[in-house]
Amino acid sequence: VQLQASGGGLVQAGGSLRLSCKAPRSILSTFNTYDMGWYRQAPGKQREWVAGISSDYEINYADSVKGRFSISRDNGKKTLYLLMSSLKPEDTAAYYCFSASPYGSSWSTPVGSWGQGTLVTVSS
Repeated sequence: VQLQASGGGLVQAGGSLRLSCKAPRSILSTFNTYDMGWYRQAPGKQREWVAGISSDYEINYADSVKGRFSISRDNGKKTLYLLMSSLKPEDTAAYYCFSASPYGSSWSTPVGSWGQGTLVTVSS
């Protein structure tokens, strides 16, 4: 299972970016049943959870991005999104989309499938 993330790039502080994550062919028919999330990993730091959206659209955010980031999903397009606004240099990281296994996964202890990262760089 290979999720396809895109939309990263270089942006000035205060700017916005929208990340997208397309579901692979293997889960196209069941995408709507998966809890989905975004994580990030900055250079030299551990991976951290950013935002999650459940199959029934329950949404949660890390405190560090609350009020600035917005996660959404389009089940018709089999795509997960992350709209990032008011970006800060500390948001610089590789961002990874994630689809949760229905068995024993939580945002703090993710079990499931990962996409390749898309790099977001925020300049000051």
